[in-house]
Amino acid sequence: MTAARRKQLADSTAGLAVPGAQARGGVDAAAKHRRDLLATMLLIRRFEERCVELYSAAKIRGFVHLYIGEEAVATGVGAALDSEDAVVSTYREHGHALARGVPVAAVMAEMYGKSTGCSGGRGGSMHLFDVARRFYGGNAIVGGGIPLAAGIALAEKMRGGPGVVCCYFGDGAFAEGEFHETANLAALWDLPLLLACENNLYAMGTPIAVEHAQTDLAMRAASYGMPAWAVDGMDVLAVESAARRAVDGIRAGHGPHFLELKTFRYRAHSMYDPDRYRDRTEIDQWRAHDPIEALTERMRADGELDDAAFEALDREAKAEVADAETAAETAPAEPVEQLLRHVHTDPAEARS
Repeated sequence: MTAARRKQLADSTAGLAVPGAQARGGVDAAAKHRRDLLATMLLIRRFEERCVELYSAAKIRGFVHLYIGEEAVATGVGAALDSEDAVVSTYREHGHALARGVPVAAVMAEMYGKSTGCSGGRGGSMHLFDVARRFYGGNAIVGGGIPLAAGIALAEKMRGGPGVVCCYFGDGAFAEGEFHETANLAALWDLPLLLACENNLYAMGTPIAVEHAQTDLAMRAASYGMPAWAVDGMDVLAVESAARRAVDGIRAGHGPHFLELKTFRYRAHSMYDPDRYRDRTEIDQWRAHDPIEALTERMRADGELDDAAFEALDREAKAEVADAETAAETAPAEPVEQLLRHVHTDPAEARS
């Protein structure tokens, strides 16, 4: 979430806080921060829910991998990153992009394949990209972004820059050779790399116990000589705390860090997936630990949020998604004569 949006949300709900939170002359900074975290998770959830409807209406085409249930990971890790840091994502990337501050309208237009999308309408759901925000895209290849993130981290180190590179990937990618090769080199070269593994227990339709002989992924990552630990990925405050600890360690020159973020996706692997490999009871058990509800209840208990404040945040999220949809509906597609742009070098550019 951008600083401007955070200020807008804080200003729009400041007068709605419960009296107990006003006792110190206004909502304190920590409470405002938690409200920002909640607003980001709500924005991701409402965006994804609308994508379900738009996909069903054939407004969005191609593969779509939803992030519903995993919002605390992108939000918590994103809160620990600064503007000079970089993010490399996977194909389940809508939440990562929104948490990074990529405009909702640019993400929605990309889902529609419109020229106003963050990738010019050429990437779609799995290839969101925003160089201005150092969001270096999703990747349709399982584990494909991991070595790219290491390359960006190596460049950052060679330039002597302050940035950390955060790479998101799933438990399925942990089984790929790219992860192990990258982890080895990152530790060997002390790269400023945060390896954020979103362990949602299923690599597409394969349960983790069937895929991995040893399911303690943090312990296995630690074998490469990097700090690594597991985190409750359904608790946004726990995620942020762990991410800040990792980022601080990386900035201090202690090399790469690994987080195993234990989370769960409520929806199928993709919109094409019939989701017949999971028992409904398991899904319901994870829903009982919903990250949005968990933070909401904690804030209510601490006197930082009431019904009116929550509804204001929710309305803001829904309105932003609706505005983005309207803009995407009316945005132009890329002209046919531009279809070879970025495919072939322009002759004038070649001559120069």
